[in-house]
Amino acid sequence: MNIVGVDIGGTFTDLVGCIDGKIVTSKTSTTPADPTRGVADSLTLAHTDLPALGEVLHGSTIAINTVLERKGAVTALITTKGFRDVYAIGRGNRIEAFNLWFHRPKPLVERRLTFEITERCTAGGDVLTAIDTAEVERVAHELKAQGVEAVAVCFLHSYANPEHERVVGEILRRMHPGLFVTLSHEILREFREYERTSTTVLNAFVGPRVSNYLGTLESYLRSEKFTGKVHIMRSNGGVMSLEQASAQPVSMMESGPVAGMIGAGRLALHLGLEQCIGFDMGGTTAKSSLITRGHPAIEDGYVIGDHASGQPMQLPVVDIVEVGNGGGSIAWVDNAGGLHVGPKSAGADPGPACYGKGSMDPVVTDADLVLGRINGGRFLNGAMQLDVAAASRALDEKVGKPLGLTTMEAAHGVATISDANMSLSVRAVSVNKGVDPRDTAMIAFGGAGPLHAIAIAREIFIPRVVIPKLPGTFSALGMLMASWRQDFVRTLVGRLGALDKALVERVYAELATDGKAQMARDEVSGDIADFRFYADLRYVGQEHALPIPINSPDMLTGDIAKVRELFHVEHDQRYGQAAIEESLEVVNLRLVVTAARSDTIAEQWLTEKWVATETAEEGSRDVVYDDPAKPQKARVLWRPAMPAGMTITGPAVIEEPNSTILIHPGDKVTVTEAGHLIVDLAQKA
Repeated sequence: MNIVGVDIGGTFTDLVGCIDGKIVTSKTSTTPADPTRGVADSLTLAHTDLPALGEVLHGSTIAINTVLERKGAVTALITTKGFRDVYAIGRGNRIEAFNLWFHRPKPLVERRLTFEITERCTAGGDVLTAIDTAEVERVAHELKAQGVEAVAVCFLHSYANPEHERVVGEILRRMHPGLFVTLSHEILREFREYERTSTTVLNAFVGPRVSNYLGTLESYLRSEKFTGKVHIMRSNGGVMSLEQASAQPVSMMESGPVAGMIGAGRLALHLGLEQCIGFDMGGTTAKSSLITRGHPAIEDGYVIGDHASGQPMQLPVVDIVEVGNGGGSIAWVDNAGGLHVGPKSAGADPGPACYGKGSMDPVVTDADLVLGRINGGRFLNGAMQLDVAAASRALDEKVGKPLGLTTMEAAHGVATISDANMSLSVRAVSVNKGVDPRDTAMIAFGGAGPLHAIAIAREIFIPRVVIPKLPGTFSALGMLMASWRQDFVRTLVGRLGALDKALVERVYAELATDGKAQMARDEVSGDIADFRFYADLRYVGQEHALPIPINSPDMLTGDIAKVRELFHVEHDQRYGQAAIEESLEVVNLRLVVTAARSDTIAEQWLTEKWVATETAEEGSRDVVYDDPAKPQKARVLWRPAMPAGMTITGPAVIEEPNSTILIHPGDKVTVTEAGHLIVDLAQKA
């Protein structure tokens, strides 16, 4: 089957496809005003015949950017009477105790658009107060009068009994057909009122914009006679149907970045890397994730934006740490004379100064070009010529003159600060989690990742960097390896060993029924489905829990010795200790349903024997590494011409159609049998 993966980033839109058994790629500028145009352009550049495709996989930053830019719909919140301010109050902890400018997450819903409804259920699901439907109808009229475009409905304990939310949903959809309605139980059925409310609001806030975009995308594809399936990358590393993505866009917050980490995990398995760090640097941000035994970590919870003041989202997400530094991150000088890079980005339009679109804001790409690290004539395989003079002027005007630096010193300072900023994300997924970077390798990708990865790895003592094939479009490649995946959860609280057997069996069966129903909706065959159940366990008195695999309800209600043992081992691995005498309690039951891809051509291509497809003469040019006053003569090689088994020692620059790899002096590069580059960093005294 012919398939393509398209990843829309803040700066570029990437495509990788498997067409007639061959890998095709393209890279084009993202069009912020109409992201579908980037998809169309990438398909055209790859000479893709849409009617011949069986599947399009797609990832986009539109959902998360809508939140970060606060450009979502006019959103209202409907909640239980007496709990109007749960969402605004949030949590009572102060995450940054010594930050004088610390502020809590700013709600995406104004208080005047938060409405209370008379109703109440207990934590066990029993109805205490029946819902007042007349009150719901009055609120529906008020929503229309206020020009509300989306509404989030989150009642107290609706995870246990969602009937009142269903009633509200029916009334709102009947009285206000154009309203985007999100009911919390349709997104997740898990306790923690604040996080559940925040997640529901996020879905409503981004819903109209994302669903409109997905509708436009589908219309374009169908107008071009595409008759296959459209799958959207989820934040949990799987894919979902376009229909589900339109209804639950909160599930695709990190849909683009996670695909690259899926691909990095597959490559790590091929190379036999027990633990590695995926590093993805694009035009707007840099992302890092810890990958263990081929799988990136998945966390049940995520914060969109700053960890202290961002918007909480309580859904399974690949654990990615993101910083606002990429190739398009703008360098600026503050009033005290301090040089900063990011988080604001030049994006695709106008882009870096070197794009020649009139921008005078210097960015990281401008610095790399001036330092000789990028070949301005080979950018995007020669499709875009970069203007070195424009980059130099921008750096000189905005950085050099204010700080009394030469243009080359300014460029070197921008690159160095950018590397330091990005290293924070790598530290966050390694050092901060108790993992020694010296025991890992880094897999670097993204258009700018291979250009900066080695400097970052050296700073935190990572000894080896792997540059995969097609690093510039690697996230799009990762989409072609992603399985269909759905996560389901039910809150069930009780002490292990004292749980009601009938209740556990009922919840277990409900999860299985939901999984099968979603498979039927998405036309997923039961023959390839894999059902994995988990119980969230914790020591009595703890706040957070760990997911432990369970094979049957009996593990929680019969002989509990095995599940206790599994929990103690997991707790010891995660926190370095286990209190084996303490009692355990269950808080949630979970189900993860996956369906592996029937085609494996992308994974096969990762391990396929590499044959140099082109010939190119080796060149050389001056490149600045550590001292802006002393550029070094570096070898310049064309990656498609480098045969398997070839080794070189830096300084060198390895160029390829959609990326550039900077090899520092003394670093050794080896081309593997499959064509990946292994860079062993030189040990410095």
